Amino acid sequence: MTAPSHAARAHSFNSAAAQYAANRPSYPPALLDAVEDLAGRSLTGARVVDVGAGTGIATALLRDRGADVLAVEPGEGMAAQFRHSHPGIPLVRGTGDALPLATSSADFLTYAQAWHWTEPARSVPEALRVLRPGGALALWWNITPLDIPWHVEQAVRIERRFGPQSGVPAPATEQRGRSARAAEADPTGRLVFSSRTVRWSRRVPVDTHLANLGSHSVFLVHGPEASTAFFDEERRHLLDAFPDGTVEETYDVDLIVATTPAH
Repeated sequence: MTAPSHAARAHSFNSAAAQYAANRPSYPPALLDAVEDLAGRSLTGARVVDVGAGTGIATALLRDRGADVLAVEPGEGMAAQFRHSHPGIPLVRGTGDALPLATSSADFLTYAQAWHWTEPARSVPEALRVLRPGGALALWWNITPLDIPWHVEQAVRIERRFGPQSGVPAPATEQRGRSARAAEADPTGRLVFSSRTVRWSRRVPVDTHLANLGSHSVFLVHGPEASTAFFDEERRHLLDAFPDGTVEETYDVDLIVATTPAH
């Protein structure tokens, strides 16, 4: 199976924005506690720019925390869903590689499940340009932990069907350590990251879990025929593991934060 291009995967979400908004997991309050702790400042009252905001899952949490938040989103479909779900939050179209923002205009730049769609050679200088002195760049991802047996078994099935670059962690590819994550986030080494992992879980119906999986780019780019066949089989595996039809998804939020000099 030919691996889809990075660009194709990045654009794939626009065709499934409503599915993404309805089924993707959110983030626990402890994550924002950790962001504040590592940044050394409060989100409440801060000017926060949520880049690659998607349908606004993280953006809404930041607003509810008391931040003065602006969303930046490149995709037409995702931006339309964002505006439908969060009409009260301002959004502009743009990317982390060319932020449509003034210099020294933000206290925080946040990227929830989004930094890997940027080109760090461009997005790092842009972050440093837009952040005020003492500002913070916070990047995080919900990662599937591999110490939960059913998650491991599912990840192996996904990798077996869609290949080692499926984007879903599996034992054969192993999870990257946080130091590797930081080095990948900024290959230039201009940023010094602190890290934190926050574990949390949610209980959802099997159909919600499958729809969540289906909103990931690996399934979107391979088309409905390949995905439907996989999900029909996956439903049987899940019902064997969860006979009551309720799946407990566990996540490790992998968080890294870098701050700019205060002066």
